[in-house]
Formats: sequence, structure tokens, C-alpha cells
Amino acid sequence: METILRPLTVVGGSILLTLVIGWATDLLLRKADARHPETPLWGLLRRARIPYQVMLCAALLRGSYVEAQVFPEHRATVGRVLTLLLIGSVAWLVTRIAAAVVEASYSRYAHAHAQRDPARVRRVRTQVSLIMRVVTAVVAVVAVAAMLLTFPAMRAAGASLLASAGILGIVAGVAAQSTLSNMFAGFQIAFGDMVRMGDTVVVDGEWGTVEEITLTFLAVRTWDERRITMPVSYFTSKPFENWSRGTPQMTGTVFWHLDHTAPLDLMRERLRDILRECPAWDGRDYNLTVTDTTPNTMQVRALVTAKDADDIWTVRVTVREGMIRWLADEHPYALPRVNTADAALRPSADGLHRPRRPSPDGSPRRFPEQPAKTL
Repeated sequence: METILRPLTVVGGSILLTLVIGWATDLLLRKADARHPETPLWGLLRRARIPYQVMLCAALLRGSYVEAQVFPEHRATVGRVLTLLLIGSVAWLVTRIAAAVVEASYSRYAHAHAQRDPARVRRVRTQVSLIMRVVTAVVAVVAVAAMLLTFPAMRAAGASLLASAGILGIVAGVAAQSTLSNMFAGFQIAFGDMVRMGDTVVVDGEWGTVEEITLTFLAVRTWDERRITMPVSYFTSKPFENWSRGTPQMTGTVFWHLDHTAPLDLMRERLRDILRECPAWDGRDYNLTVTDTTPNTMQVRALVTAKDADDIWTVRVTVREGMIRWLADEHPYALPRVNTADAALRPSADGLHRPRRPSPDGSPRRFPEQPAKTL
């Protein structure tokens, strides 16, 4: 009977104590979150309650499994399994706590500077994201190393591994040259402020927004919801357009090909009215000018402004559509057309324009050319 009650008591007591401590800790975090709503730290720390409870349970079982006499013939194996579980749960807990602290710090910083300096907020967001990835990788490596060192064979091989670390490092560096270059490029992007999460960029002719930056690759979300994944070394070795560099304000152009009789003054007034009704226009500037002419049409260009790349696209399409609709309704003669009328005649020798009169058969009458004057 004792062989059954003792394991049940030890295991059940460990689980019950874990649940009680976890509930009490979660209650304290909820009260702290309600008492300090200005910081999200306490609410974010509640995400770590599962690894926290796993760590508590593993630690309690690791310290009491000998008295429980659970599988006494496999005591070493049970102890090693509980040790591995304890190491893994500690690494999990450390990662969750670090993520909560970093995210809370970033949230407070972004809330304080989002309106004054959004570009700096995006830069900090990029740096925080990469720092968290590095912290996670370091914790994972340390945890795996600690797990391996629990095996006697691995501890015995540690000396020989350290002796050959130099050669292994050279071999690994040569084999992972591309990966290492991408990692260093990732650090350069994060702390060199070349490109940030949320920036509007043009790479290989594709316009999009930087959605994710890691130590090895960068993801760009295009306007049609596609994702372009590129190695971060691309951005340190090739030129690209960053429309969010500096201030996000942008100036856009809209072109029309119109007839030479288009009412330019009325078009300027109509452009002003369209922009006033467009919420995406930031009110900084606008103008309308003729930039080119052809024998049949003239090219009219409108300059408009907006606060960022997304709004400038909205302003451009709104102005283009509104102006075309207004011209079609109010001034259809201004739209380009194929001219089928007779061309104006050049003046005759007496300086008068002689009208064309049809010939008796209905064909256009051709006037004889004036003889050239001789001195």
C-alpha cells in the first residue's frame, strides 16, 4: 500500500503545489496590471505562467522523486528526464520574460514618440525585433549545451571538443560563409538605420512595405498582398529605394493628354476643389502645368502632396478620376480626338484666305499654285 500512496502523494502534492503557486502568482500579476495600467508589463508577464508552472513542477519532482520511489530501478533515467525538463522549462521561461520586458519597453517608447518621430519608432522596433531573436537563439544554445552536459559521455568529450574548437571554427566559417554574411548584414541593417520595419521600399521594381526583418532574410509585402523574401545582404550590397527615409511626406504626379483647347485655368480651379474633398491630401502644395506638346495633344501635369506613400497613391487616383469625369461632363472638347477637318490654308499672295469651293463632281477643288516671283 505504501508503494502506491507514496508516489501518489509526492506527485500529487507537487502538482497541487504547482497549481496553487501558479494561481497565486497569476492573481498578483492581474492586480499589478490593474493597479498600473500605464505599463503593459504585468499583463505580458502573464503569458509566462505556463512555462513558470512547468518549471515549478519539474523542480519539485526533481527534488522529491527519490523519496517517491517512482521506478526505483530506473532512478538515474527518471532523474535525467526531469533535469532535461527543468532546463527546457527554465529556458522557455527566460525567453518569455525577456520578450515581455522588451515588448513592454517598446510599447511605452512607441506611445511616447509615435506622433513626434514615427521613423525613430520604426527603427527601434526593428532593433528590438532582432535583439529578441538573438536573445532567443542564445538562450536556446545555452539550454541545449546544458542538456548535453547532463550526459557523462558528453562531459568526457568536452575537453577534446575544446581542443579542436579552432579547426572546427574555421571549417564552420567557410561552410557557413553565406549565412554569416547575412547575419552580419542583419545587424548592419538593424543598427545602421538603412531600412526599418514599416518602411515603404522599391526593390527589383516591386513596391511594398517591409513586414519582417530577421538576421538572415527580409520580407516585403507588396500592394497586392504578395510577400517578397530577400536575403538581408541584398540591401547592403545593392541600391534600393526607401520612400520612408527621412520624412515620409511625398509628392506625386498625375498626367493627362488633352486637346490644345483644354481650359487650363478652369482645370486648376477644379484641381483645387478635388483636393479639398480628398481626405488623403495633406494640404501642403499643388499645381497644374503644361509639360509637353505634340501635334495633336498637350501633356498636362498636376503635382499633389500627401503625408506618406499610401496616401499619395490615393490622392493621385482620386485626382485622375475626378478630372477626367469633370472634363467629360463639362468640357468634352478638351479630351483628345482625331482631327478630321480640313487644315487651315496658308495666306495667298494678296494676304487673303480663299475658301475651298467644291468642284462640280463633288471632289475638293485644287487651286493652282501661285507662280514664284522673279526679280
